[in-house]
Amino acid sequence: MIPFVQLPRDQARQIRYVLCDIDDTITTGGKLTAAAYTALWRLHEAGIQVIPVTGRPAGWCDMIVRQWPVRAVVGENGAFVYYAQDGHLHTFTHPSVASGDIQGRLAAVRDACLAGVPGCRVSRDQFARIYDVAIDFNEDPPYLGLEAARRIQAICQEQGATAKISSIHVNAWFGDYNKVDMTKLFFAQVLGEDEQAMKRGVLFFGDSPNDEPMFAFFPLSAAVANIRPFVDDLRHLPAYVTQRPSGQGFAQAVDCLLELRKD
Repeated sequence: MIPFVQLPRDQARQIRYVLCDIDDTITTGGKLTAAAYTALWRLHEAGIQVIPVTGRPAGWCDMIVRQWPVRAVVGENGAFVYYAQDGHLHTFTHPSVASGDIQGRLAAVRDACLAGVPGCRVSRDQFARIYDVAIDFNEDPPYLGLEAARRIQAICQEQGATAKISSIHVNAWFGDYNKVDMTKLFFAQVLGEDEQAMKRGVLFFGDSPNDEPMFAFFPLSAAVANIRPFVDDLRHLPAYVTQRPSGQGFAQAVDCLLELRKD
């Protein structure tokens, strides 16, 4: 991983979209700081379209696309995209989301995790979810740490679910999709961007293992400094890393990006 300040000027000038995870990438200790939120607005005002790509639930994503300066939101790790167009809010759903008794299957995953890893619990935002179950290991106390997250992930996989570790939750779902698959589909089918143009024009920011598909796909990918505890769990590292963690790192990277784009 190269320090973000070494991003080449010619590449910075080609960026048309900034994609970013939310928790512990643009938030700090669970809060969206003034600096990080200002950075989102500065990107928007510079003509760079922002698209959060998150494991957070549908209910949160509806609010975000309405109230933040963003073009769209990819939610629940790629199950759907909410986006505004022509004055209306639209939903683009991944074609492989599970059908049938999805809630019953997710309930079985939930129950197995709660029985198998003492202290873990269903995330408080579960009520706003549609397609996945989120098991909290590090958002609210007791904080269980990464080893507990790995055990939760293994239990989810034993139940036949896809499971990804974020900095706070293990998200589990049934369906053949992830953050990068949905991003590619949305760019192709809704934004009309071919893959090579997308790769040239996108800069992605993340912080944890569930961002790995994005790190692997996008040549211009960056992590905030708090990625470091997860490095041994990643086969694909981001190209760049910020000096500071979380929202501070994101805000500083945006400052650097916008400075590099000046004539």
